[in-house]
Amino acid sequence: MTAEFLLEIGTEEIPSDYLDSAPEEFGRLTKSSLEENRIVISGELFVYWTPRRMVLFCRKVAEKQEDMFQELMGPSRKAAYDQRGNPTKAAIGFAQKYGVTLDDIRIVETQKGEYLGLKRHIPGRPSGEVLSEILPQVIPRIPWPKSMRWGSIGFPFVRPVHWILALLDGRVIPFETAGVRSGSRTMGHRFMSPRALQVTGLRDYFKKMKESSVMINPEDRRKEIEDQAIKKAKDVGGVPVQDMDLVRTVSNLVEFPYSICGRFEEKFLDLPEPVLITVMKEHQRYFAIQDRNGSLIPHFVAVNNTVPKDDSVVTKGHERVLKARLSDAVFFFDEDRKRPLEDRLEDLKGVIYQAELGTSFAKVQRFTELARYLAEQIAPEKGDNVQLAARLCKCDLVTEMVMEFPTLQGVMGREYARMDGHPEEVCVAIHEHYLPAKADDDLPSSPIGSIVGLADRMDTVGGCFAIGLQPTGAADPFALRRHALAIIRILENNAWNVSLSGLISRSLEILREHVRFDSDKTFSDLLDFFRERYKNRMSALGYGTDLIEAVVSAEFDDLCELSVRMEHLRRFISESHDFQSLALTFKRVSNIIKGQKEPLKVDESMFKESCETDLWKASQELEKEIREFMEKRDYFNALNVLAKLKGPVDAFFDGVEVLTKEDPGLRDNRVALLQHLAELFLTMADFSKFSI
Repeated sequence: MTAEFLLEIGTEEIPSDYLDSAPEEFGRLTKSSLEENRIVISGELFVYWTPRRMVLFCRKVAEKQEDMFQELMGPSRKAAYDQRGNPTKAAIGFAQKYGVTLDDIRIVETQKGEYLGLKRHIPGRPSGEVLSEILPQVIPRIPWPKSMRWGSIGFPFVRPVHWILALLDGRVIPFETAGVRSGSRTMGHRFMSPRALQVTGLRDYFKKMKESSVMINPEDRRKEIEDQAIKKAKDVGGVPVQDMDLVRTVSNLVEFPYSICGRFEEKFLDLPEPVLITVMKEHQRYFAIQDRNGSLIPHFVAVNNTVPKDDSVVTKGHERVLKARLSDAVFFFDEDRKRPLEDRLEDLKGVIYQAELGTSFAKVQRFTELARYLAEQIAPEKGDNVQLAARLCKCDLVTEMVMEFPTLQGVMGREYARMDGHPEEVCVAIHEHYLPAKADDDLPSSPIGSIVGLADRMDTVGGCFAIGLQPTGAADPFALRRHALAIIRILENNAWNVSLSGLISRSLEILREHVRFDSDKTFSDLLDFFRERYKNRMSALGYGTDLIEAVVSAEFDDLCELSVRMEHLRRFISESHDFQSLALTFKRVSNIIKGQKEPLKVDESMFKESCETDLWKASQELEKEIREFMEKRDYFNALNVLAKLKGPVDAFFDGVEVLTKEDPGLRDNRVALLQHLAELFLTMADFSKFSI
């Protein structure tokens, strides 16, 4: 039998960005708790929310826990019965402890001997009883960016809790949390229907929410907001600027969306479009409107949480507020334009980037030098523009506009550089060097933006590691993992065969002129850090752990070559019958030589058996062919050639005693031959990493 489950936590308005992940975590925690307590969910557990409530519901929850059978072990048979076979105090105590008779107890054979055993049946409890125990434990575990305490209640939560609706098949699930008793009562819209509502079940709940002007489903609110914005913009001959982040934010601010279309003075269109859009979005949560050609028009859409008595009054209020905001933006813009962007480079000397790493000016100097190093390898013809973009890319940080709207960093730099007459590719790079801004964001489209972005990020990661600010566990305050992943993605996206170790080394060399640190340890730590980031990335792309370890352990420097090699090795594993024998051959070779630390040199004159000569000749001939395929980046065929060494290797092991004690020189020569083979194998992968 199943029952309907409904839980609603009513609060003061929750900040919109807090609702991006907390409801999902609430659902996950509740589902996990139900499973741990053997309460079966036959249907989906839904999570809905508005600014002042979070709702969980499921139409099919088991009415009681599943029964459980428990295997209990008691004392040994020798301790439980005396020589006459009579039960001892140990046996009687075991039976009494679990409320059974001695007839219910059986003898169980174990590895340690015979013991008393009991298979205990624990019947499931009603789900309502269990839920009344687990829900007060789940609610405080909801992860919020920040929690608060109010009144005399010591309960930490995102906002004060006003009511808790908890029903199982229409019956109240009794519990108390945050000083509030659960019940069958909810509340309508704060302004449009501010009254208490008694709820008898799910259907009744949704009916009363609709009647009380509460659009409970966030997807429905988002769709309604999009539709209203499109309709309002169409009325003035435009379309809203697409922005799903803004749609999501606004939907988390309202329980009942109602849109109006306002207007602002055309003179404000003289501002750069990103400024207009940002002012409307960040300060007011308004949707900008553009014409069919993509140019902004002097209108906007504002979403209210209520249906006003007079639209014109509300519209004028929005227009008045926006005018003040745009007037401020005009002032900031005019102040910024009094000086060329490049003049602000000196201002960065007054901005502390990090106490031990110096000012933002010092950072710019460092990564400009690193960008020059990269440009020499990648695009020497663009060296001058790379250095110009690097010098300019942080100058907008000290402009009035960016200090007021931090999200415009890079954007305003691009706009001001254009107005100053700098080359377009430099202007684009000023903005694009910040890309990707998040894990799944777009990458820079220009080589200059990519180079400057690489240099800036490598200086950040290297600097933080040099002064001991590495990520620890889940803590990564400087987003170093994201920066490392961005470096990897940019190199792969551009197919630049840049030495990662060379880039790290050059970055640390530049940094060492300003900061004292242990260069060798920092270099090693950084390389390990990038290696782990790369392995995580390849794992997320679907490559197996053994495959990743095999390739990365053999070589980790040219990231573009690594991905090609990994794909060819994966193909070889799936298509070739020689993979397993090749891996076993390598393991056989590596097991013999793993105790030999010093590299040895092969002396052909010391070969005693024909199998030694045959293996040496085969390795020399095949090595040339392998190298030719590798130069063409045809690692698949290189692996097929490498597999041909199995026969000569097997014959070698069958024909000689490698670690002979009779002649140390002969022993070393045979080890040297195997070292040469191992080195040849490792040009492709470390096959010892495969579990075979």
